[in-house]
Amino acid sequence: MSAQPALDLPPSRRALPEYLPARMVNQHVYCPRLFYFEQVEGVFEHNEYTVEGDVQHKRVDKEDRKSAPKPGEEQEPVVVRSLMLSSEEHRVIAKLDLAEFEDGRATPVDYKRGRPMRGEDGMGAWPGDRVQLAIQGLVLRANGYHCEEGVLFYQKTRQRVRVLFDDETITWAENAITEAWETAASDEMPPPLIDSPKCPGCSLVGICMPDETWHLWSHPYDGGTSQLALFGRRAKVLDMPAARAARLLVAPRSELKPLYVNSPKLRVGKSGGVLRIKEGDQVVQEARISGISQVNLMGASQITTQAVQELCRTEKPICYFSQRGWFYGITTGLGTKNVFLRKAQFSFADEEWFCIRLARKLVAGKIRNQRTMLLRNHVEPPAVALREMKQLIGRAERAGSLDELLGMEGWAARIYFGLFAGMLKREHSRESEPGITFDFEARNRRPPRDPVNALLSLGYSLLSKDLTIACYAVGFDPMIGFYHQPRHGRPALALDLMEPLRPLIADSAVLSAVNTRMVSERDFVSAGRAVSLTPGGRKGFFRAYEARMDSLVTHPFFGYQVSYRRLLEIQARLLAKTLQGELGEYPVFVTR
Repeated sequence: MSAQPALDLPPSRRALPEYLPARMVNQHVYCPRLFYFEQVEGVFEHNEYTVEGDVQHKRVDKEDRKSAPKPGEEQEPVVVRSLMLSSEEHRVIAKLDLAEFEDGRATPVDYKRGRPMRGEDGMGAWPGDRVQLAIQGLVLRANGYHCEEGVLFYQKTRQRVRVLFDDETITWAENAITEAWETAASDEMPPPLIDSPKCPGCSLVGICMPDETWHLWSHPYDGGTSQLALFGRRAKVLDMPAARAARLLVAPRSELKPLYVNSPKLRVGKSGGVLRIKEGDQVVQEARISGISQVNLMGASQITTQAVQELCRTEKPICYFSQRGWFYGITTGLGTKNVFLRKAQFSFADEEWFCIRLARKLVAGKIRNQRTMLLRNHVEPPAVALREMKQLIGRAERAGSLDELLGMEGWAARIYFGLFAGMLKREHSRESEPGITFDFEARNRRPPRDPVNALLSLGYSLLSKDLTIACYAVGFDPMIGFYHQPRHGRPALALDLMEPLRPLIADSAVLSAVNTRMVSERDFVSAGRAVSLTPGGRKGFFRAYEARMDSLVTHPFFGYQVSYRRLLEIQARLLAKTLQGELGEYPVFVTR
């Protein structure tokens, strides 16, 4: 390997690449934070604009059999496509869509998806595009070619914009390269853009969360100091905007839906981009892979290797449950490349002070949401119980150990589940087995001994599955938690995130399933002391659970409405921002 020129870069905990791609320098000029996500953390998501750009680039990205002429060689005009060149001096590499060679001169041509920038002097190049093209000129010069200008071809308007590689443009490009290298070497992510029109069209807006991050930095959390005050190193360098509501920059609901395979007689196979669910040789259902978010296999349901491979390739998790609904595990693709988040997770998991601080918020949030459920749904919640739960919230916020928090959580659970029957509308079905009713006395499990407990166990199993998926999507290891300490086979972090959401999602789905008769007593069977759901009963509860996940809720910090399904990822990403130092405290979701 040739010696690399020394760059005056800050010390970094991560290994830097040999070269920066020219398109990444373009991203840095466009948005340094986007550059950091894609180049440093390896995070990328498609949206309609990136897909359209990929499709358009396929026409010019095919490698040409023609070879580029030698530098200084006089010959007839020649056009070479998909040419890869690098510059050792600047440590950049560029893939040229097209290069025109004539009379000893080289002219790079770069294809862009959109329109040119409209300015006072007519149509011009966008700053990032101009830098990327200038870097292509730099690498051509570094390889001995005479290069004085380049061309940007904007496909939306079919216009060519010429860029002269004068001293000003080249100096600007060199400075942009240096700044990009400095950001790549930094351990601190650049701040998000403020109210930028660039954000709504960005494919990473749901990961970056620019407005949400600024909002939490500038607003007091839970009656305390603002996140910005807690995160003092940014307070010194950032000029905060006036307080404003966060924009909803992602769709409130996802169009993708989970697929449940609910019978041991069913087998999932693949044909093209479609999953085919068969019972024997008969196809009973088909589902487009592009339209589903996950596949859930109950009991002895089968799936082919071809279907597993395609689901892994398209990052669609496959989740496995026992016939009674116990969540066994998950098969997923390679997932996120962001190892630095997991390093931060492992580091903080060993810090007792952090585990206690986060656990206080999780337990207090759970008790608050349990109390709200009683106020909303109980026929007449006892004032003494509500007062006692309010006192437990305050005590949980001051707890000195995880054991103390476990005791308070259990105390609150006894009060809450002791009043749970008051939120149920019980109508006995004559078609049910003797002794199977929706009478509820106390929480029990492993195995559940009554229908309501069977529904609660299944609801918690489904919610832990969905939060495990959210952890993988963000880049966490779901097995390493903070409140729930590591134990073989337990997704501790998913359970941590789940605590405040149990009442609002799983418990609410149970109340809806029972009170609206989506599930009735005849949907249960008993074996000894255990009670379990029939396939038809599980199907009814899946409908209730998914309806709850699709329902909209107003986020207490940001003021916009999102579905509970979207909320799971938002909360997981807020925890990631806390561990990576962007937020001083984790904002637990508490409904009003």
